[in-house]
Amino acid sequence: MATDPDLVKLYSGNILALAADIPLLGRLDPPCATARRRSPLCGSAVTVDLRSEGGRITGFAQDVKACALGQAAASVLGANVIGRTRAEIKRGRDQLAAMLRENGPVPEAPFDALETLLPARDFTNRHASILLAFEATLEAMAQAEEAA
Repeated sequence: MATDPDLVKLYSGNILALAADIPLLGRLDPPCATARRRSPLCGSAVTVDLRSEGGRITGFAQDVKACALGQAAASVLGANVIGRTRAEIKRGRDQLAAMLRENGPVPEAPFDALETLLPARDFTNRHASILLAFEATLEAMAQAEEAA
């Protein structure tokens, strides 16, 4: 069980700063694809709307109802998502998951700011929330590709 000092370390100023300034919040009207992902363990949820052209994200909005850790991950994603391909988002998601679950390295640029979430490795019950924005984005991109 986590102790108070562990939780203080987890919710660092950097994580809280990212969570307080999430880029591209809201909804797109109209999106070409929408996906919602929810973590049943904690109830966190992220809805992503996007537009894409030529396999790249050209418009993006996210509605984030998550803990500070999920919000921080959504912040890093939102700051770097425009112009990205599905493969780039998947690589970022996979590297983030490996960093959390397998003590893998920090994700490569443009998602290297996810390094801030390194203290969350020991909190496996938070991993699903941290991955939500990436998961929802991948699902929306798959929908957009199918519709194109």
